[in-house]
Amino acid sequence: MSNAITILNREEDRRIVEAIKQAELNTSGEIKVHIENHCRGNVEERSLVVFNRLKLNETQLRNGVLIYLAVKDRKFAILGDEGIDKMVEDGFWDDVKELMLSHFKEGRFADGLEQGIMRCGEKLKTNFPYQTDDINEIPDDISYEDN
Repeated sequence: MSNAITILNREEDRRIVEAIKQAELNTSGEIKVHIENHCRGNVEERSLVVFNRLKLNETQLRNGVLIYLAVKDRKFAILGDEGIDKMVEDGFWDDVKELMLSHFKEGRFADGLEQGIMRCGEKLKTNFPYQTDDINEIPDDISYEDN
């Protein structure tokens, strides 16, 4: 069974980071992927803890998005901060999760993550277009926790 550290190989990790960079090119929004082994408690509550720890709640326009995976517990969540969350239509996050899940069920985690990142990036671009004074507020790398 995969774990947080081995779910993506080096090339897939690079692809995900590149997808984040591409998705953020045309938006002031921020996307972060966090992968860990176990979800301590409820997946929504845990993703909120990680969201805050990674400072996604501190972006200037409150437009951070977290894609959270707990590999061994087979749980994941997508959490958007209040700025983007109030802009998306009802069911948007669930639709992105379903898109990703269709890939995850086939063991194609990198493909699912890429698709989810790109879909979130499109929505961020629509609601928070790139500004000339935009700075990258959150590092584009994947955060891993081997718990």
